[in-house]
Amino acid sequence: MSEIKALCVALTIHSITMGWKQVMIGKRVLIFLTGAIVSTIALYGSGFSQGRTNNPLTSNGYQPHLGDLMTTMQIRHDKLWLAGKFGNWPLAAYEIDLMLENFQDIALLYPGVPVADMATLSKPTKAIGDAIAEKSVAKFTQAFAMLTAACNACHQSIGRGYIVIQTPTASKFGNQVFPPK
Repeated sequence: MSEIKALCVALTIHSITMGWKQVMIGKRVLIFLTGAIVSTIALYGSGFSQGRTNNPLTSNGYQPHLGDLMTTMQIRHDKLWLAGKFGNWPLAAYEIDLMLENFQDIALLYPGVPVADMATLSKPTKAIGDAIAEKSVAKFTQAFAMLTAACNACHQSIGRGYIVIQTPTASKFGNQVFPPK
């Protein structure tokens, strides 16, 4: 049952934090959320909560390590910054969406991790969404600082204060163009 609760919390937070996207997508979000809830009920009824391999994230017997998921998050954080810095709003929207999906995976796989609550992310991700919708680099920069602070606060709360995230100082992705074309 904790898997169901974690997924429902993740979907609820995702719905709240992605409110700016609902304006753009409309019915697709409602259809997606309805499908996710129906899928959750189907997974629960099929033995998902009993530890069987019905979880699509672990169906092959492999469960990604939390550190691997967080490294992916760090890459997304970096790319999100570069996209917003250069005003590439479609790429920024894509990266924040991928970050939220990654947080949902973490909530599903590691419900005891503070980020599984995701409440601390709702304000910064909504602010990033608003900045993207307004195409405001200044607002994006402020919202990104809030997101980075939330990352570091989480690291502190779990005794991993030695993991300190900052606004990227240079691109690690020489093979990707970040300014819009």
